[in-house]
Amino acid sequence: MATADSDSNSSNTNTTSVSMKLLVDSTRGKVLFAEASKDVVDFLFTLLSLPVGTVIRLLSKDGMVGSLGKLYESVENLDDTYLQPNLNKNMLLEPKATVAGANILPLLTNDVDSNAKKFYMCSYCSNRSISNVHGTRCPDCNHGHMSNEVTYVSPAPTVARPSEGGYVKGVVTYMVMDDLEVKPMSTISSIAMLNKFNVKEVGALEEKVVNLGMEEGLKLLKASLETSTVLTKVFLGNKKA
Repeated sequence: MATADSDSNSSNTNTTSVSMKLLVDSTRGKVLFAEASKDVVDFLFTLLSLPVGTVIRLLSKDGMVGSLGKLYESVENLDDTYLQPNLNKNMLLEPKATVAGANILPLLTNDVDSNAKKFYMCSYCSNRSISNVHGTRCPDCNHGHMSNEVTYVSPAPTVARPSEGGYVKGVVTYMVMDDLEVKPMSTISSIAMLNKFNVKEVGALEEKVVNLGMEEGLKLLKASLETSTVLTKVFLGNKKA
């Protein structure tokens, strides 16, 4: 399933989008499973690598289930006077996730770019300390802040087999269950799933191609914390899911 770009005329500045094909049981209003590409699976696996602070920020603290939203708000409201000298509040509020599937993160937000590694040196002294958090107080002179950006140079690629990036290989199609369980897809596995769901009327099955953009990505993230019927809730609008 190929990666698809969203309409260039769209008002959404984030144009990253991938698609997957749902197999829907129309009689029960339920997604049985989805046929997904490497890009979709990389995105789903990337959800596991997101720091809690990033998840709360993406979903908004007021929409969080439980008390983590209040904990996040406490850090936001806490005066810097009470923080350790070398601590920047954004280390907790906007933690950086360095992940192999970072190229899929724009599905959630266009300001999360884990591929862009930035480091900073003190703007006041000539020490050799560096920080990956802009504005951190210099531990050497204790006067300046780490604000002079230095360039990160990636190691030269080896001559070995080139990597696709992400988490999984792109030579196969994957099956994503309603509860986000992921497994390689085959004809046998598809038939086994139909038997598992006791599908008697093949005519009741419908295929539905859906796109995953920023809006859908956030809905998937939120639904994955609330229900075991994620695909049904997000793409069929099943309020009971």
